[in-house]
Amino acid sequence: MRDVLDDLLSWWQAGEPVGVGTVVGTWKSAPRQPGASMAVGPDGTAVGSVSGGCVEGAVYELAEAARADGRPVLQRYGVSDDDAYSVGLTCGGIIDVFVERVDRTGFPEFGELVQDVRAGNPVAVATLISGDEARIGQRMIVRPDSAGGTLGSTRMDDAVRDDVQGMLEQGRTGIVHYGPDGERRGDEIAVFVASYAPPPRMIVFGAIDFAAAVARIGAFLGYRVTVCDARPTFATKKRFPDADEVIVAWPHKYLAKTEVDGRTVVCVLTHDPKFDVPLLEIALRLPLAYVGAMGSRRTNEDRLTQLRERGLSDAELTRLHAPIGLDVGARTPEETAVSVAAELIAARWGGTGSQLRATAGPIHHEVSAAAAR
Repeated sequence: MRDVLDDLLSWWQAGEPVGVGTVVGTWKSAPRQPGASMAVGPDGTAVGSVSGGCVEGAVYELAEAARADGRPVLQRYGVSDDDAYSVGLTCGGIIDVFVERVDRTGFPEFGELVQDVRAGNPVAVATLISGDEARIGQRMIVRPDSAGGTLGSTRMDDAVRDDVQGMLEQGRTGIVHYGPDGERRGDEIAVFVASYAPPPRMIVFGAIDFAAAVARIGAFLGYRVTVCDARPTFATKKRFPDADEVIVAWPHKYLAKTEVDGRTVVCVLTHDPKFDVPLLEIALRLPLAYVGAMGSRRTNEDRLTQLRERGLSDAELTRLHAPIGLDVGARTPEETAVSVAAELIAARWGGTGSQLRATAGPIHHEVSAAAAR
């Protein structure tokens, strides 16, 4: 829903009801991930997308109906359906879309939710989407230290609050199943959890022209970008306008004290042993999503030798993407940044980096719980 928040807020503030369709489940080659939304406003305007164009028309009609009568509905689209080709989902995927009405009466907490999302405060919306007709559409707003709203019973609310706070910490979005009264071994009730965690971090070490290009494409991909270098002459905001922050510090000292998590990516572009080796020694022992380092093959072999001498295991060293990036023949800083971005995307979603025309099977890989966010 993040992509349509601004439009939704404008309609919500004006007291206008809006029909919203949200992808809550995907299988096989689904074009969008859970959380993707399309909103239909009071004048019939549609914003956002649930399928990249495949089933927009069908979801638009459901959203118009939900906006008018307030009745939520969970609808599945896939190639096995009789109307799959008529609505356009011919890519071989299956998606579940939950359609509901959003207005000031039914969702009074929406304004505060948007404030949290804009401020980068972690917050999640847990919505009951199937299993009990009387409770479908009920929701809870869950924050790391609190929860509001109800899904129908105290036991259900307690179970959902605990589970969603765990999902929110990991930035995970998806469906959780329960028994009628919140029993975790049951599956009669389906609750969709949309997590709005702060953007993942990209930390770029080395204030060089390649770093400026990587910072630019990192910001484009939605990362909160930090550029760090020990040289104040080069580590300036003017040279890195796309970075959220520019830090002057020794790289390994900065990484040792800054906040990172399992979504953080680190790009080491200094290719200078006095910076690289102590930095990578720390980075490869942290629970990071990605660690890449620039340099020639000879430079990389020398680094690996020094890292082994510092006690890093083979398992730790296999986490290092070096030389950084995919082989696309990149020469310029901008082309190299595309190469790095391609490897980041492949690492995140399980891609091979091969040409699609040379592969078979689904284009979109199945997403693990760890990767979803």
